[in-house]
Amino acid sequence: MKNRFIRIIKSAILPIVLAGSVLTGSYLQAFADAPYKTYTVDGYGSVTETQTAYLPYKTITKIGEETLLTPTDFTLVNDEFIYILDSGNARVVVSDMEGEPVMTFGEGILVAPKGIYVTKDRTTYVADRDAKAIFVFDKEGNLTNTYTKPTEAMYGDTLDFLPLKIVANKSGTMYVVCESNTNGIVQISPVEGGTFLGYFGTNATKANIWTIIWRAILTDAQRAKMQSNIPATPDNMAIDDKGVIYTITRGEKNDTLKRLNIAGVNMIETTDYPDIPAAVAAGNHDNVFVATQTGFIYEYNNEGDLLFMFGGSDDGKQRIGLSTKVEAIQIGLDDKIYVLDSEKAQIQIYEPTEFTAYLHNALYLFSKGRYEESKEPLGKVLEMNNLFTYANMAMGKALYKEGDYEGALLYARIAKDTDGYSDAFWEIRNVWLKKNLTWIAILIIVIVVLTILVKFLQKKKNILDKPKTFLKKIGEVKIVKQLCYSFYFIRHPIDGSYGIKREGKVSVLSANIILLIGTVFYIINKYFCGFLTKTVREGNFDVLSDIGMILIALIAVVSCNYLMCTINDGEGKFKDIYCSLIYCFTPYLILTPILFILSHIVSNNEIFFVQFGSICMWVWIAVLIFISIQEINNYTVGETIKIILLTVFTILIVALLIFIIYVLWSQVFDFLQSIFGEVVYRIGS
Repeated sequence: MKNRFIRIIKSAILPIVLAGSVLTGSYLQAFADAPYKTYTVDGYGSVTETQTAYLPYKTITKIGEETLLTPTDFTLVNDEFIYILDSGNARVVVSDMEGEPVMTFGEGILVAPKGIYVTKDRTTYVADRDAKAIFVFDKEGNLTNTYTKPTEAMYGDTLDFLPLKIVANKSGTMYVVCESNTNGIVQISPVEGGTFLGYFGTNATKANIWTIIWRAILTDAQRAKMQSNIPATPDNMAIDDKGVIYTITRGEKNDTLKRLNIAGVNMIETTDYPDIPAAVAAGNHDNVFVATQTGFIYEYNNEGDLLFMFGGSDDGKQRIGLSTKVEAIQIGLDDKIYVLDSEKAQIQIYEPTEFTAYLHNALYLFSKGRYEESKEPLGKVLEMNNLFTYANMAMGKALYKEGDYEGALLYARIAKDTDGYSDAFWEIRNVWLKKNLTWIAILIIVIVVLTILVKFLQKKKNILDKPKTFLKKIGEVKIVKQLCYSFYFIRHPIDGSYGIKREGKVSVLSANIILLIGTVFYIINKYFCGFLTKTVREGNFDVLSDIGMILIALIAVVSCNYLMCTINDGEGKFKDIYCSLIYCFTPYLILTPILFILSHIVSNNEIFFVQFGSICMWVWIAVLIFISIQEINNYTVGETIKIILLTVFTILIVALLIFIIYVLWSQVFDFLQSIFGEVVYRIGS
């Protein structure tokens, strides 16, 4: 999904032209429209466009009259000061929030600084890679402490100390990302001139099952030549007011963004992660922001759900709101987003729209358990976009907490929130059972009594003889007997296969009727099953494609299997293979209605019964197919396995040939179309 994110956004940005911008002093003021689109992820996990979440506000291009040179990091202090690490000039530049200079410091001390962190009392920590040190300055810019490589053996004698990024908690403990140090984040206490406390938040190594097996069979010399499987070093980090550390690491997929507790364990997992993360920042509403090197900004809630994704790469037109190479991101107390671009040597500022402001308010209230208060801003969000997934999910949970289970069910369904839906449905079902338990018991008693009564009357007066005679006559009809043979076939597949092959117990017509019924069951179950088991979008019907898929698959399997059986001395005729294959799907006709009904009455706690029933059904079908191929063609078990594998291989080859023919025909068609167009053009001219 991540690659699709980037492709969609890049293609969306190009056609959009910014309404206008004007250079005023040290910043560019943005007008109404943004030069990018804003995206979110819907309940189906698909990327969808939504309202603009943030608008470009202004761009700080200079600090007073001075231009920055390759800035690599910055931070905000109480929304009063901006501390910028002017790495190209080896100094720290301090300005107010409008870009007016306040002070500079670090000249003659810093060598190649890469990371900066400033506390609320304006103590400044600078990570200097080439100086191999961390420098600490007071609020006046005076150097107060210098921390170099830890001397403790636990750090590692062979490891260098090349600090890149740094944050510090309220007690002064420093967390440092060091270049090429794969052990994790370095923890240094200010006690006794700097005490190494250990490594924190180490990334896990990645190894698939094949790598493990391969390494197990290699010799020591061969393993030594393989690429080492070592954990990745975090690219950047941030710390929030609670002291929680956030890290980003490229290439870690769902662990790209981490929120680490005091034990260094990740408490968040994202499924929509950026390709090239460059910076991370904690928001003011239990949310978190990640900026990519190419200028895209991702906003997540406290559970790792993607709220917004916007921004993009500048195409050389210098449009406000687009970046070239992002190095850092910070969030102001007023929720403005500040993004540092090292190549442009400027800070882009974005302000939240009204839609986002309402969402943030709801986000904060909901995360604090103030569900009743969160309903008002959530309602405002839904007035602007009634399909916004997170707002519907949160509204559903808020209503659930209030006991409005019907409303919670509705919003959970809109948001495709299966957990919320299951919880609300559980409560609704409990209420219904309590109200109707007496009537259910009475109905069961009535059914039992009627059964006993019918048996008694049958014994005394044979009241069932006429219905039995009628049913027996119907059962004697040839097509009915052929259809009923399916029940015998699934219970006795060996004898059943013999009946198909030698005794003519079935016909192509009966097989086609079973195929028709199975197709109808498939379509009904696909589009009208219970919410918790549905895999297609609400209201998305493509029945013709479903029928075509079933027919194409059936023709491909039967034809390829018949071809392989004929080549390998199989005794089965095409008709026998066709009919037996369809009759093997009789368990689908029996169990699908049961599973369909169950899907409407179970919650997540009982969904296992539907899943287990489905697994049993397909295993049953697979066993029947295996036995029917073996018996119809008079194969051994080994020969049957061989034929099945050859059939699968043949299907793949046929599919590849069809694809090649399709591509070639498309090119021929385009060529003929271009020739026809040229002829028409010349005749017309």
